[in-house]
Amino acid sequence: MIAETLTTELYWLTLSIILTGLMWFPYIINRLVEQGVATALWDPQGETKTQAAWADRMMRAHSNAVENLVLFAPLVLMIHVTHLNNELTAMACMIYFFSRLAHYVIFTLGLPAIRIPVFAINFMSLFVLALTLLRVI
Repeated sequence: MIAETLTTELYWLTLSIILTGLMWFPYIINRLVEQGVATALWDPQGETKTQAAWADRMMRAHSNAVENLVLFAPLVLMIHVTHLNNELTAMACMIYFFSRLAHYVIFTLGLPAIRIPVFAINFMSLFVLALTLLRVI
């Protein structure tokens, strides 16, 4: 089985990529329902606006997840290549995944008082990976 060859860090990276790759689905379905299939699909500039505030927040949460994946993926890959993976890096990768999922849900629901601390937790997981690579921790 392929999953047996993945380190814990690569496993969570894979799940994070899948999660980020699927985040667009609900807000696109919303656009199709709101505007009709033809109108939603015929948008040459990609500038149609949603009427649902939750869908707009979800789209922004997805963009934020993509921006953070650009940081997370190379850190995980460098941890893997340098063989610096350990229990702390495995935990950081798991925390990254769940904090991204929580951020997506919390942002969609419009709960800013919770969203910011969850984002900070996400950032700390990235920081742990970077400090591990620099051999600070």
